[in-house]
Amino acid sequence: RVTLLELMMAKVSERNSVTSEEMNVFVRHADFLAGCFQEKCGAVLKLTAAADAADEEALVTIRLLDVLCEMTSNSGQLEHLQALPGLLETAIDTLRLTHLAGKQAVNIFTATHAVTGQEEISHPAVGFKSHLIRLIGNLCYKNKENQDKV
Repeated sequence: RVTLLELMMAKVSERNSVTSEEMNVFVRHADFLAGCFQEKCGAVLKLTAAADAADEEALVTIRLLDVLCEMTSNSGQLEHLQALPGLLETAIDTLRLTHLAGKQAVNIFTATHAVTGQEEISHPAVGFKSHLIRLIGNLCYKNKENQDKV
């Protein structure tokens, strides 16, 4: 699943012009990906325990967030994703929970806390909070209703 999401990420982030047929496919899949993210977003919080550092569900959720960030960076998919019920609320709630989890244990969600001495820890959750903030910002871009929710 992670590999499939990475392939989707590569296709979505291509700067070449996308055909209208490809855009329709992306929009149809956006609902599914957003639903999966909403359903699985709590899995990332399990990564605060060292034993779960390679939890597959959490890795899939991290990749889902990456793909959603790229999709919301594209104006063709942005309006559709902005209108999805619950996506913004889920992102905000997950951001709150990761912030609290980072305060209660070793904060694996931000790069500043993932540096020990000269070497950086390459934990899969590093940058998760910044990607959540990016998604929230994208969902609020030129959307008064979402801005009011935040």
